[in-house]
This record gives sequence, C-alpha cells and structure tokens, in this order.
Amino acid sequence: MFDKCPGQSSRNIKVSIHICSYCGHEVEMFSDELRVKCPKCKQFIYKEKVPSCIEWCKAARECLGEERWQKMQEILKKGEKDESKRK
Repeated sequence: MFDKCPGQSSRNIKVSIHICSYCGHEVEMFSDELRVKCPKCKQFIYKEKVPSCIEWCKAARECLGEERWQKMQEILKKGEKDESKRK
C-alpha cells in the first residue's frame, strides 16, 4: 500500500473541454476540478459525472488490490450499461 495516493500527483492532471450550458462558451476543466466558472457568463459549469480514480489512475489496481479492483471494474461497467439504457 501507499502512504500517499500516486494518482494525486499534479503530473497526472488532464484537461478537457466542456460547453457552458448557459452561453455555449468552451471552458477548460482539469481532471482535479469538479466545477469551474465560465469566463464569459460567470456561471458554474459542473462535470456530468465525477470520475473515480479507478477509471483513470494507473496505480488504482495496485492501490486497491487485484480482487477489489476487479469488483470495482464490474460495478463501473454495469453503471455504464445502465446509463446507456436511460439515453
């Protein structure tokens, strides 16, 4: 196990573009942010889904252990299937 999560390193931060639902402006959001304020209309933009470190962290398997990681992968896949059925 780790003293500190290796996924918390600022070297692993990624950026994504989100469209402001109020004004349509493109807004950058980093992977460690849950919300940002649109620079154009000043409204808060939220991520549609809060990411789990299990989905993006390269060390998640090692942190959780193989058995727990496999169970979490099954849960995430089931959630994705349920989400696609709702659309």
